[in-house]
Amino acid sequence: MMRTSSSDLDYLTTRLHARRSRMAEAERLDELCRLRSVSELARALFPGTEISAATVFQRRLVQTLISEISSCLKHLEAEEQDFIAWLLVRFQVENAKVLLRAFLNQIRLEATEPLLLSLPPGLRLDAPALLSAKSPADFAALLPAGSPRNRLQALLAHPREPQPFLLEAALDAGYFHELLTRHNRLPGGELEIIKPLVAQEINLFEFMLVVRGRFHFGLPAESLLPLRVFGGGELGAWFDRLMAAPDLSAAVNAGDGVVWDPLPPTLRPGGPSAAWDVSDLEAAAWQRYLRLANSAFRRSHNGVGAVAGYFAVRRMEIANLITLSECLRLGVDAAGARERLLPRSEREVAHV
Repeated sequence: MMRTSSSDLDYLTTRLHARRSRMAEAERLDELCRLRSVSELARALFPGTEISAATVFQRRLVQTLISEISSCLKHLEAEEQDFIAWLLVRFQVENAKVLLRAFLNQIRLEATEPLLLSLPPGLRLDAPALLSAKSPADFAALLPAGSPRNRLQALLAHPREPQPFLLEAALDAGYFHELLTRHNRLPGGELEIIKPLVAQEINLFEFMLVVRGRFHFGLPAESLLPLRVFGGGELGAWFDRLMAAPDLSAAVNAGDGVVWDPLPPTLRPGGPSAAWDVSDLEAAAWQRYLRLANSAFRRSHNGVGAVAGYFAVRRMEIANLITLSECLRLGVDAAGARERLLPRSEREVAHV
């Protein structure tokens, strides 16, 4: 299909490169860390607005990203649009998890609705119906058709009702399975550029699934197997190695070069730390994700890989700004706030 001037990928990527230059990174991020309140941070990012609550500021950040992804779709051809549009389903899945928690804990609609993100019409969930479901199976049946619902229904088909951790993980597994499927339909050159980014997010999901499932909740391996994202190839082999790890130390070793780049000594098995904080490992994984996102953005330049890389970098920018807003809310000083943001040096990771 011939592109028109209004759906030209070159036009879109040129705009994204311009927007990239204005992101809160490097020196600008350092400057933001020196602000004294959430209100100042909000004015710096959204001139002319008055926002004092961290939760309101954080929601504004995420809603801005949702709008940005939505507005770029018209510039993409079918397979490109199919992949990028699925990034919006990530937010639908997050809304589904909020509603699932509310349903399981019998929290009323009035208390739940403020926690839901506003999504384009085709992605909105029927919150009243979901919260009025008679059972988890009925709740799942009311979700939109697709891989997240399929995974949740498959899990609920087992005689013993799974715990909430597994139910939420099933929604995530379904999201990632379809993300990988749509990724595999992209043109060869762009597919190879985006592949490490997609694999990184899936590998992190599976690492946290196994670590939390086996070593925190004490779940048997067979309860986690239905939640693997993909059965074959590199991703399948990685999950098999992870499931075979006898303890957290072995699982961390299995993730070397797969979920994170070489870890600093403080996070290595046998290093000076007596124990790991799993959040440190997650930070190391997201640091790798940020590196891969920057690589995709540079390598593709004016293809869909640049679009995917841009939105991955934007996710990390927003994650940093959310963390910074929490630091400002809690009164953390500039140095302490900067140490919690990505990218981190080896020294900074050691002191999180």
